[in-house]
Amino acid sequence: MTRRWTTAALSVIPVVFLGYLFVWPVSRILATAGLSGFAEVIGDPRLRASAWFTLWQAGVSTVATVLIALPLTSVISRFSFPGRSLVRAAVTVPFVLPTVVVGAAFLALGVEGSALAIIVAHVFYNLAIVVRTVGSVWSRIDPAPAEAARTLGASRWRAFREITLPLLRPSIAAAASLVFLFSFTSFGVVLILGGLRYRTIEVEIYQQAVTFLDLPTAGALALAQLVGIALVLVLYTRSQERRAVRFKLIPESASLRRPATGGQWALVFGVVAVTLGAQLTPLAVLVGRSLRGGTAGWAFLASPGNLAVRPLEAIGNTLLFAGVAAAIALTIGLLSATVLARSRGQVSRWFDIILMLPLGTSAVTIGFGFLVALDRPIDLRGTLVLVPLAHALVAIPFVVRATLPTLRTIREELRDAGAVLGASPSRVWREVDLPIVARAAAVGAGFAAAISIGEFGATSFIVRPDTITVPTLIFRLLGRPGAVTYTGAMALAVILMVVTAALILAVDRVRSDALGDF
Repeated sequence: MTRRWTTAALSVIPVVFLGYLFVWPVSRILATAGLSGFAEVIGDPRLRASAWFTLWQAGVSTVATVLIALPLTSVISRFSFPGRSLVRAAVTVPFVLPTVVVGAAFLALGVEGSALAIIVAHVFYNLAIVVRTVGSVWSRIDPAPAEAARTLGASRWRAFREITLPLLRPSIAAAASLVFLFSFTSFGVVLILGGLRYRTIEVEIYQQAVTFLDLPTAGALALAQLVGIALVLVLYTRSQERRAVRFKLIPESASLRRPATGGQWALVFGVVAVTLGAQLTPLAVLVGRSLRGGTAGWAFLASPGNLAVRPLEAIGNTLLFAGVAAAIALTIGLLSATVLARSRGQVSRWFDIILMLPLGTSAVTIGFGFLVALDRPIDLRGTLVLVPLAHALVAIPFVVRATLPTLRTIREELRDAGAVLGASPSRVWREVDLPIVARAAAVGAGFAAAISIGEFGATSFIVRPDTITVPTLIFRLLGRPGAVTYTGAMALAVILMVVTAALILAVDRVRSDALGDF
């Protein structure tokens, strides 16, 4: 009974946090939409075209990302070669880059105003989802059955199709669903590269609410997007249940092989060189554009002329918000993961689903919900804390997913021993759970900070002019005339890229694939 009440008490803060900052804003969006908003969406050909573009570009982006990522995933998962860890980290960097930076990088290449530019940008930053998600399974599949099939005369393709591919289908479906969701809710990339012709539902929500002040239409679009996201999540869950394959994973070190022939070395070198070349070219061009005309763009950061906020102040705001958001996400995420680790059954399952909902909800919808809902019981809309709260809401699922597996490996006997010796529940958690989960918590906090640094969708709704963040400042600079302003935006994008990359590389060093047996 004591443990049950302790678990219930721990769940109070996460439930109140999610209830006020997610459930309440979403319910207000439903109330705001109204019949007039839905009639406007259905009757406006431009809005219908935006919905269709959102759907088909997400589908094409997903298929292209999976097909392009699988060769690199195969090489990283099957072969051990010098620089393998560095290659995997380098592929991850574009995924965690702010979408505004990705848009600026492709803008520097001169590929704006086309659907192809948007799709290529989506492939660029979603590639890591497939490499990480599918690779984490592929690298731990025992290669012996496929090698036996090859010995018995099966071709390499047949061995892959009939032995390896069925084992990979759940992870491929998981990666594809995530890529689709990120492409379906794309905002910053489409806003920068789409020009006046191409808009996703996400961009339409922003324009209807901010530019046209048409809240009913914006609410109807947000609701339609939520329904689409929920449908994708339901289809994904059912697909996972039908396709789940139970098999024993082996340690990664036991499955990796050194390339044995010149052809295998050529395959490894070719795939890695082509993929990394394509991944790093936009970033290299971004750096080059920041230096166009010498150091004028970088000097602009210190003397920005008539800007309301200096770029250096925006950098300070961004880092401050990231620190606060990481602290909030870490606190709520650890409490939530502890509740999930100690509970079972339907209640635990539903609590887990609620925790993950903000990750599947678009950032623009969250920002819009904050704008229309958080005026009661206290009006938070004009306060500094609103931005890190929005960032933390999106980051909590990453903290939960980083810490939950480790918490579930802790033996209950350790906690019971501490309780028998007279330790209070808080002291047991502090001296038993916390030292074990600290490494995973650091990983979760690092991802939360990276998400906050690059967040643009929700921030564009709720940020105050005097506390502007770097992503929103980059977008505003790109909309202003002048070569110096443009190179200044590129210089800010480079700073954001370097800070985010350094943070994720540090997280990658802390991360450990082995959970341990506690």
